[in-house]
Amino acid sequence: MAETNRNQGRKKPKETTLIPDIGKIQPQAKELEEAILGALMLEKDAYSLVSDILKPDSFYDTIHQTIYRAIVNLAARQAPVDMLTVVEQLKKDGELEMVGGPVYIAQLTEKVASAAHIEFHARIIAQKYLARELISFSSNVTNKAFDETTDVDDLMQEAESKLFEISQGNVKKDVTQINPVIKEALQLLEIAANRPEGLSGLQTGFTPLDKITSGWQNSDLVIIAARPAMGKTAFVLSMAKNMAVSYNYPVALFSLEMSNVQLVNRLIVNTCEIPGEKIKNGQLLPYEWEQLDFKIKELYDAPLFIDDTPSLSVFELRTKARRLVREHGIKMIIIDYLQLMNASGMNYGSREQEVSMISRSLKGLAKELNIPIIALSQLNRGVEGRAGAEGKRPQLSDLRESGAIEQDADMVCFIHRPEYYKILEDDKGNSLIGLAEIIIAKHRNGATGDVLLRFKSEFARFQNIDDDYNFGAGQQFSSKINNSVPDNGFQPTQGGDNFVPF
Repeated sequence: MAETNRNQGRKKPKETTLIPDIGKIQPQAKELEEAILGALMLEKDAYSLVSDILKPDSFYDTIHQTIYRAIVNLAARQAPVDMLTVVEQLKKDGELEMVGGPVYIAQLTEKVASAAHIEFHARIIAQKYLARELISFSSNVTNKAFDETTDVDDLMQEAESKLFEISQGNVKKDVTQINPVIKEALQLLEIAANRPEGLSGLQTGFTPLDKITSGWQNSDLVIIAARPAMGKTAFVLSMAKNMAVSYNYPVALFSLEMSNVQLVNRLIVNTCEIPGEKIKNGQLLPYEWEQLDFKIKELYDAPLFIDDTPSLSVFELRTKARRLVREHGIKMIIIDYLQLMNASGMNYGSREQEVSMISRSLKGLAKELNIPIIALSQLNRGVEGRAGAEGKRPQLSDLRESGAIEQDADMVCFIHRPEYYKILEDDKGNSLIGLAEIIIAKHRNGATGDVLLRFKSEFARFQNIDDDYNFGAGQQFSSKINNSVPDNGFQPTQGGDNFVPF
């Protein structure tokens, strides 16, 4: 009985209740939409103020979308935009009655006195549209995330793709009056003049290449292309080591083909001058261990950042690149290589269209971050099918999968090693053994031409010819820029048979 009384004195625990979601009205500003449409039909120059800000989908009301579309069609034909012409255009399109007839069009013009603030109003409408897009995007992702039949990796790719599309559509840059641009150009000129080497861009450590390019320039997309086994990765690793170690430039390397350990092993081979096979199997002689311990110190604390994410998407690259620039002051990005990237899960009719989107996005990223981006690219098999020494030299038409790569790039360079094709002498009888040509086939802001470098395959390293102190005598090499630069002779010294490259 006492137990019963105690139970009666207790309060019953509250039942858990689920509060339903409260509906929210999507971001919109119908009054502003009406004001904008009315102003467009009152002022003849009003459309030019909003044409790059608004599109039909920017309007929330479908009737307003239809009216603005009619205005866009009139403007495209350079026809006058006013109440009468808009009514006629809607009548022609068979949509006049759907929007409320001439009466509604007339009411729109009565709701605004002038187009004085139309641009400000248009930006508010654009922001409302962007907010609706983000709401729709997040809702769609949420629903698919609850669906257990959805592959999470595929969903992440799709989400990246859509968010990238939304962000790309919102990237706007106002025009700039020329005076501040002139000031910036003069400042860069003064910086270049004060440098001993007279370069305006980032030094690569390859002297003849820097003379043609003046160093890699900010906002440039540089494509370095070659057939397999020509040494694309060895070239950019040699360059990245030069820039990070010799000049202390922070460099980011995105490797889609090799792991970070493999890349570092190649850097060790490159820097310590120990054959790659010995680095793999660890069978180093005593002097090689000493050499390794001594020279590997160059790589410690070097501002070189490696990301080996496989199948990297454009959206992932953009996110990581922004963070690297913000947190580490990255001066250059290298991508090895472009054809292994994907376009964030977007659907394309062909691989060529996807590669076109990737190259276009890389150029946009280089401009946004104001740093050079170096992207490696494969060449198609057309090179292999051509005969003769000249036939084996790569051409712009050999770029694999997309002509857009050539269009988007500020510079296209090819790596060509005649020795690979058993071409051991040039037409003058000079030896081509161990030589690599860097062919600058396109240079939007400068000269094209050829540069000769030394390729030491045992160390996976490219270097200046006059840096080589252990190469056979009796040979001369030249660099040519548009066939106008005089021959620079080089007479290397002989190394002994027991010479240790320390």
